[in-house]
Amino acid sequence: MKSDLTSRLKYGVSAVAVAATFTLAAQAAQAQETAMAEEEMMLEEVVVTGSRIKRKDVESVSPLTITGSEEIKFSGYTRMEDMLNTLPQLETAQTAFIANGATGTAQLDLRGLSPIRTLVLVNGRRLQPGGVFTNAPDINQIPAGLVERVEVVTGGASSAYGADAVAGVVNFVMDKNFEGVEISAGIAAYQHNNDNDYLPPLMDERGFEYPSGSTWGGEQYNIDMIAGGSFADDRGHVTVYANWRKVEELRQGERDYSSCALNSAGTSCGGSFNAIVPNFDIYPIDPDTGETIYTGTFNGVDANKFVTLTPDGGFTSALGNLYNYAPINHFQRPDERWSGGAFLNYEVNEYFKPYMEISFTRDRTVAQIAESGTFFAEEYHLSCSTPLLSAEQQAAICGDYGLGPDDEFAVYIGKRNVEGGPRQSLLEHNAFRIVTGSEGDISETWSYDVSFQYGSTSSSQGYVNDFFADNIRNAIDVTVDGEGNLVCVSGGDCVPYEVFTYQGVTPEQAAGLTGVGILQGITKEYIVNGYVTGDLPLTIPSASNPIQVVFGAEYRKEVFERLSDQVMEEGLLLGQGGPTVSVAGSYDVKEIFGEAIVPLVQDTDFAQDLSLELGLRFSDYSSVGSTETYKVGLNWQPVDMVKFRASYNRAVRAPNVTELFIPQSIGLWQGEDPCAGSTPELTQAQCANTGLTAAQYGNISASPASQYNGLFGGNPDLDPETADTWTLGLVANPVEGLRLSVDYWDIKVEDIIDTISEELAITQCGLTGEAVFCDLINRAPNGSLWLGQEGFVTATNINLGSRHWQGIDFTADYVMDAWDGGTFRADFTGSLLLKKFTEEIPGLESSQYDCKGVISTDCFASPKWRHTLRLTYASDSFWTASVKWRFFGSVNNPDVDEGLNAGIGSQSYFDLTGNFDINETLGLTVGVNNVFDKEPPMVGGSLSTNANTIAGFYDTLGRYFHATVTAKF
Repeated sequence: MKSDLTSRLKYGVSAVAVAATFTLAAQAAQAQETAMAEEEMMLEEVVVTGSRIKRKDVESVSPLTITGSEEIKFSGYTRMEDMLNTLPQLETAQTAFIANGATGTAQLDLRGLSPIRTLVLVNGRRLQPGGVFTNAPDINQIPAGLVERVEVVTGGASSAYGADAVAGVVNFVMDKNFEGVEISAGIAAYQHNNDNDYLPPLMDERGFEYPSGSTWGGEQYNIDMIAGGSFADDRGHVTVYANWRKVEELRQGERDYSSCALNSAGTSCGGSFNAIVPNFDIYPIDPDTGETIYTGTFNGVDANKFVTLTPDGGFTSALGNLYNYAPINHFQRPDERWSGGAFLNYEVNEYFKPYMEISFTRDRTVAQIAESGTFFAEEYHLSCSTPLLSAEQQAAICGDYGLGPDDEFAVYIGKRNVEGGPRQSLLEHNAFRIVTGSEGDISETWSYDVSFQYGSTSSSQGYVNDFFADNIRNAIDVTVDGEGNLVCVSGGDCVPYEVFTYQGVTPEQAAGLTGVGILQGITKEYIVNGYVTGDLPLTIPSASNPIQVVFGAEYRKEVFERLSDQVMEEGLLLGQGGPTVSVAGSYDVKEIFGEAIVPLVQDTDFAQDLSLELGLRFSDYSSVGSTETYKVGLNWQPVDMVKFRASYNRAVRAPNVTELFIPQSIGLWQGEDPCAGSTPELTQAQCANTGLTAAQYGNISASPASQYNGLFGGNPDLDPETADTWTLGLVANPVEGLRLSVDYWDIKVEDIIDTISEELAITQCGLTGEAVFCDLINRAPNGSLWLGQEGFVTATNINLGSRHWQGIDFTADYVMDAWDGGTFRADFTGSLLLKKFTEEIPGLESSQYDCKGVISTDCFASPKWRHTLRLTYASDSFWTASVKWRFFGSVNNPDVDEGLNAGIGSQSYFDLTGNFDINETLGLTVGVNNVFDKEPPMVGGSLSTNANTIAGFYDTLGRYFHATVTAKF
């Protein structure tokens, strides 16, 4: 049986895989070399990702990393993002391990420059935006069983594909030439031995529960069906596929290291002041002026009372009365996906070869987080004679303030709705994509490709079981009826909310307080593309091959429509974080583009090949006007075994629809207020710069959940981003069976479309007093940035400073004859990060920081070094065994000296896989990832992305067992 590599050469594309990463072999090295020599003579012209020129020189001028179908199969992952996020070139974005803030999509983040700067292609054409929650493509649409290979191109590719290719391109190449029928069924699950020694003592101090011993969960099931074949005397071919995937939930309470929410510093089990027994933040209202007194004293007593209830109905200090919201939160979201599609091509004649690609995906997931609460979201004014208060409570509040029965006091309430159950975000996406067109020859040396593409993703969200603001307000505005019973002043079905009675809230009361918010919308993408490619009747005298070119034009239109019901539009759900307003917008772009490969010198002693690559694209956006992108590359192969390559790319990314048009509204950000708490990080004078009074200094509480208010939204006046990308590398075959490449890359993006980090704004405002930071901070009258919604930090989209990333990628593979007629193969991919520099504000030194080898509130975990190494032995009989080593270098926090947030040590994970050909029809793949059940490194609440971890980046849930049975006919 021929190797996977040989099969790819037969279809004229395998040399790309040789140039980058690696597929698993199942025959001897000498046989492989012989097959390669035979096939190279038959190699047809191919298209390499990053260019549209057909060529026999399949070495890309840009660094290219490829993951083959067998690597995908051996990984055992049913989600493509889990597989690709193991590549050293990618960071994690939206994954199944995000609950609070989940969009329900799966995204790819190349180089950590954000998913919106990573262009995702399917067979060289754009994958449409993933819905109304994100403009980045959703790779839930990709059927893993039909992926022939995944090509990752580093550096700007905007001249070839247009905007968004700032960090590079991820191209999913599908097996459009599949023959026969294949059915695969798989099952996977996580197992973990709960033996953490850090969190249990902290939970014991709080009286929190946590699991022990071995636990299983998070099961995943998938069925993939593929069928393909030729028709009409081999003039046509069709491939159809369908797949189903179901993922079970796994909650944070099923792991000891996530059974409580660590505080910001990671030193204790935190939680929420929205507790089971409610907390109250109380202030007097001056009866003469009607103003709430937030600071200082009132009638000789402290104005602020932060209290909770005692079992006898009295008040005591609320400090320490926290709710452990972690256990009920999802660690892995449940998900069910159905998808199907087809690839069809037909050759009428050599001049007219129509084709079609069509796919549909329906994905539904549920993001569950802890029960709703009143969240101190609103300031309620209650009469001192309200029947909700006992006589003792009236005396403790109004009597102490010196207020009379007809006077009022102000109160923020923090009560968790444990009587009503958890909140859930029901997320559904329906994605449809169709590509139709024709390709063919114009002459012996020229060909064309013309296509139309339409992609749409409809999204919906039902946000259920959240407290409804108006219902709370009505339920605490009560009186007493003639029979002495509490009743709501508003009447109707309202049930009084007896929140001032110790454990007085009932499920019946809770049931009348929640509401449902509905959001739905659709994104649409229309693309018309046409180009011609061929050889010019022009050859440089020192070269033997002619100049190859591409000329083309493209029209693209992006449409975004989101409709919120009144509940979402006005932000009436207290756990919603702020209003989610309706919005609609669109833009279009008209482009012309061209490429050229110019052989300069060939077949000489110092240059078997020296060629120049050029690219140019002119774009006219309806939103931001005209832009130009271009590239220059140079390939030099002095001898057979060595090739050097270098390139420069100018990439331009125009703002997308959401960045331009999303209305501004209040939401939440994760981090710390350095002026909060009894011992603030900043001095009183520095905090005064942020709007804090002397009386408030040291007297405003920090959010125990590390969540603060922010004003977020779009900006129609945004300018495009520009990026300059340089690459320099070599590909070498120093000895037989060994192939390696080394590539240096440098990406600098200017006029970044982003927001100023909220915590950075507060800190720099305090330290510098600069208006560019201080103008963003809007403290509530009580000084808080999280109690109520009057206090917030503005973080709307603007064109900021720059980002400058540098690194070196290494790939190598070695294949050799092994014992008993088998084959041994070693595949290596590594990435060394040299620079990850951000300048938030142009020219402002205090806004500059480098994330290389750093984890902090400004920096995602960014190891200097990451690599994967797979060792595979393929016997000459029915079995193959493989082990993979995934390594993450250490990261340090320059702002913290000790504790969990001081940094993360290096991490190693080992995966084992076995593949067995039971007979000619049946195959079995089994394996376990993270063999040694290594726990994810823990961090405090200010750094965690979910469950005290960097979820989805490091292995999150323990051992991952998987098994797949495949039948081929």
